Amino acid sequence: MPRKIKILFLAANPKDTSYLRLGEEVRQIDEKITFGSVRESFELLQHHAVRTSDLQRHLLKHQPHIVHFSGHGSESQEIVLEDESGKSKAVSRETLVKLFQILKDNVRVVVLNACLSKPQAEALQEVIDYTIGMNDEVGDKMAINFAGAFYQALAFDRTVPEAFELAKLEVDLNRLEGSSIPELFIRAGANTRETLLGRVTNSV
Repeated sequence: MPRKIKILFLAANPKDTSYLRLGEEVRQIDEKITFGSVRESFELLQHHAVRTSDLQRHLLKHQPHIVHFSGHGSESQEIVLEDESGKSKAVSRETLVKLFQILKDNVRVVVLNACLSKPQAEALQEVIDYTIGMNDEVGDKMAINFAGAFYQALAFDRTVPEAFELAKLEVDLNRLEGSSIPELFIRAGANTRETLLGRVTNSV
């Protein structure tokens, strides 16, 4: 059987943070993928209430091509997961980079759909072909629209840079604020003209 592009959706909304519509975001991603011409080539895996102790296990188990984090970012510009009691626990930039240096395996794209996540996405640029982070606070509607449009474009076999630009345009088309907040970082040497499906197929 042909290899599928695995999207690992990781979500965290600790009980000491404001409510986010993370379920709606993953629903939107799933729905938009079903419209794509190469939809059968994608597999969406999801884990919610993700703890810092879960990260290694999920990456080891699934060996995804895309890692999508949805949740909160801290004031110190770190993504926020949960501790054993369900409260906030931030992941430092250095720790995240070290984790992906070891467990990057198939990972081609990391999406940090969380407020103020730009520094972590930028740091991962040395390790991962494409990383997306947010340079400001992000509203629920904008985050959901951006994510859905991004994966819809990938499911139509567009390149990651094209999908990123189409996702930003979707935000504008829906007259939502924040299309300038997502930023894409590309690893030096990455083939920006090759689609993810082409990359995965050629690596078999």
